[in-house]
Amino acid sequence: MSHTAGPLVLIGGAEDKVGGRVILSRFVQLAGGQQARIAIIATASSLQDLVGRRYATLFRALGTAHVDIVRVLDRSQSQEDLPAAQVAASSGIFLTGGDQLKLTAVLGGTRVADVIRQRHAAGVVVGGTSAGASAAAEHMLAYGASGLSPRRSMMQFGPGLGLLHDVVVDQHFGARGRVGRLMTAVAHNPELLGIGLDEDTAVEVQPPGALTVIGRGSVTIVDGAGMSHTDIHSIPDHAPLTIFNMRVHVLTSGYRYDLETRTPHLPNAARWYPEEGLIGGEGI
Repeated sequence: MSHTAGPLVLIGGAEDKVGGRVILSRFVQLAGGQQARIAIIATASSLQDLVGRRYATLFRALGTAHVDIVRVLDRSQSQEDLPAAQVAASSGIFLTGGDQLKLTAVLGGTRVADVIRQRHAAGVVVGGTSAGASAAAEHMLAYGASGLSPRRSMMQFGPGLGLLHDVVVDQHFGARGRVGRLMTAVAHNPELLGIGLDEDTAVEVQPPGALTVIGRGSVTIVDGAGMSHTDIHSIPDHAPLTIFNMRVHVLTSGYRYDLETRTPHLPNAARWYPEEGLIGGEGI
């Protein structure tokens, strides 16, 4: 596992935008608090301008000094001076929800993608919610089906932005029943560590790979390193998988996980317990 750059805040989508806003507040804090300059990239959304303005309003309400909405509708804009300069000037980069395949298809191999990686390597925090969380990793769940039982053809990989290696991230995890497809992803290559993020739940990843859970739900870690058998390579596409000795951890707010050693840890401090129930949202 390799993560030696700035922090990551990866969110399962539908994060609290009207209450305590614990996750978004933590992102702002990591970006510099009142002195932060946040670049919002809403390329994944079909409503890019609306979504960008919504997050800009939220970050300003949380005390951010300066917010840029990085307008990148297509690949030609991803090569232009203005969006690259906005990202280069940022102390925090935020990728909104939508369609992760759209996000990578528009940004991949462009100046904006290069500058995102450069700023992150320089220590700048990158946050991503829903599609933005999945796209942050090197290996991305491009699309797939819901379901509890892992099946060979229920998911497809795509190349992500490469900010986090040796993991695959899924989002809206519990709400959309995605445990099967995350297990399938790990079964494809057990070197990958699967991270399933519930809604209004995030992981903060600090170098060199210290992961801490934030928010109301849980984070599911799927570890295939100790797998002793799978038949994924020999069954029909829609058949259910057989898997031996796949490890699963379920972590809640405050619990930690070491991505280098693949080891869960107890919280450092007293746990925060959310109010009863989840706050609904559009999942963007």
